[in-house]
Amino acid sequence: MDNLELYNQLRSVPESAKKEIKGGRLAGKTDINPMWRIKVLTETFGPCGFGWYYKVTDKWMEKGGGNDIAAFIQIELFVKRGDEWSQPIVGTGGSSFVTTEKNGLYTSDECYKMALTDAISVACKALGIGADVYWDKDTTKYTNQRPTPAKKTLRRQQFNDPILMEWLYKHEKTTTPYTLLESNYALSKEDINEIIKYYIHYKKVIKHEEPADIPQNSSGQ
Repeated sequence: MDNLELYNQLRSVPESAKKEIKGGRLAGKTDINPMWRIKVLTETFGPCGFGWYYKVTDKWMEKGGGNDIAAFIQIELFVKRGDEWSQPIVGTGGSSFVTTEKNGLYTSDECYKMALTDAISVACKALGIGADVYWDKDTTKYTNQRPTPAKKTLRRQQFNDPILMEWLYKHEKTTTPYTLLESNYALSKEDINEIIKYYIHYKKVIKHEEPADIPQNSSGQ
């Protein structure tokens, strides 16, 4: 028996079932049409109630930040292969019931329906349904990490730019100028040391401060 047979059969998602999320916290990630999952379950196991079904085992609400309230549902999904029914495949889903929006509080009368849809999607994921979308780096709503942005570049004539100097001055209380430059710009150590010399002069002449010795590398040497 090939343990990955079902997984490989169900992993691919057609482009027609994908939708890029355009706005909000999940912008840029991929949403899967929930009816596509129902279609896959039906094609693979049979009609709902005969080849697959689910039981709602729990539903509840929890208070979030401020006045927000979220609704949750937990289900057990069962699928049939041949004459054998699966063990319960658990899925938990959630959706907003009360949300704080710019015009005030919004109450959704479809929160449990959307939470159920989410719970089914979670259970389906355990079977490999839509696995390629979930596997693909940084494309699902469950992935919080984003690619590390590329470091900015500086031309030599910008090394003593007043805007750059003011930015270093503004953030010096939280970290060293060397670390700021190293973390945000694609610069050599020699370039960073040169900028820091300009910055020492800036503090003395523009800010009228006698700066303490500023380390010219991250080790302070």
